[in-house]
Amino acid sequence: MTVVPAPVRAAMSRSEWRILALLVLSGFLNYFDRSNLSAGATNIQRDLGLTNYQLGQLLSAFFWTYAACQVLGVSGWLVDRFNVSWILAIGFFLWSGATAITGTAGAFTTVFALRLVLGVGESIAYPSYSRIFANHYPEHHRGLANALIDAGTKSGPALGTLLGGLLIAQYGWRVFFVALGTVSLAWLVPWFQWMPRGAATAAHREHDPAHPSPSVFAVMRRRPLLFTALGLFCANYFWYFLLTWLPPYLEKERHFSKANMAYIGSLAYLVIAAVSVTSGRLSDIWISRGHTPNRVRKSFAGWGLTLATLILPVAVVRNDTAAMALLMLSCACYGMFSSNIYAITQTLAGPRAAGQWTSLQNGFANLAGVAAPWFTGWVVQRTGEFYLAFVVAAAVSVCGAACYVFGIGVIRPVVWDRAVQ
Repeated sequence: MTVVPAPVRAAMSRSEWRILALLVLSGFLNYFDRSNLSAGATNIQRDLGLTNYQLGQLLSAFFWTYAACQVLGVSGWLVDRFNVSWILAIGFFLWSGATAITGTAGAFTTVFALRLVLGVGESIAYPSYSRIFANHYPEHHRGLANALIDAGTKSGPALGTLLGGLLIAQYGWRVFFVALGTVSLAWLVPWFQWMPRGAATAAHREHDPAHPSPSVFAVMRRRPLLFTALGLFCANYFWYFLLTWLPPYLEKERHFSKANMAYIGSLAYLVIAAVSVTSGRLSDIWISRGHTPNRVRKSFAGWGLTLATLILPVAVVRNDTAAMALLMLSCACYGMFSSNIYAITQTLAGPRAAGQWTSLQNGFANLAGVAAPWFTGWVVQRTGEFYLAFVVAAAVSVCGAACYVFGIGVIRPVVWDRAVQ
């Protein structure tokens, strides 16, 4: 008997586009909220009378709960065991509410506690995105869907740094935080109207008791999880290096003015976003024409992280124009990588474990948010220059490429069975 393959649906439906647009907006607000403390750091420090050490604690507090909730499997467990649409809504409410209340805080301990709450709320986001995409979006649409999410998360810091600095200078940090958190809550109105519904959105244990979601230990025993987590840690190291130290590098070593630093820094993040969307769309077209997800996803991930090592000559080229051109090219290559990374996870984990897998992977990988800023600061303090920090960022990027190309094996759905629960 001849098996006729199911036809490939060429375009996303109107409902899928609406849901995707809301998820992209949530990703933008997610990163805008997590980066706003940096924009108002000096103002907050002055108003609350904080030491530099206390300010450093506030800047790192978010990652404590954000990474812990995912590494310990809490976020993934919630997303896979309960209705993902409602879990995302609750997480969004927590992080937006924490942002708004921060504007009313009058003490270090209050701001610190609210940053911890922010981390808990935002830890839900990526596991939810993966669960929704794995259940509601076919393989040949996930490249663009994930790339648009990535573009939203890269645009958040870019515009947050630029607009945050301007608005805080005009209205103060308290008004900025209260307004941002309050306005963000309006996202919940269209979400409740258009959020995904049905059996695929509810908990797997509820609608398919014969095939429950695998346990956290079953997921952790899978070799591909180890390499997706290590690979994303390496990639995140590169990203957090750019996010935290690119502005100081441009000012301290390149002697750019504050305005030029803001424009160049924002442009670098936006280049990543633009190339990510383009690469995500190209990967979907490639898959829809019959190429395997294994070939397509690994090509974008491997070449993207490998070519991102163009960040290294930025540190040694003396001409500012040439150096900034290399910087933008390196960011463009990183955008190639970031467009497909969560599509890899969603294919491997499948609908039954997408939330749990993403939670474990993302939690470990975001420890790079602690490692990259700390190590770069140590290098600059000891050597007085950024060269070694650029070397490490490039080397770690190559290690990440190796994890994706050689470590995870063939990109295809993992077979889950009750024996490994």
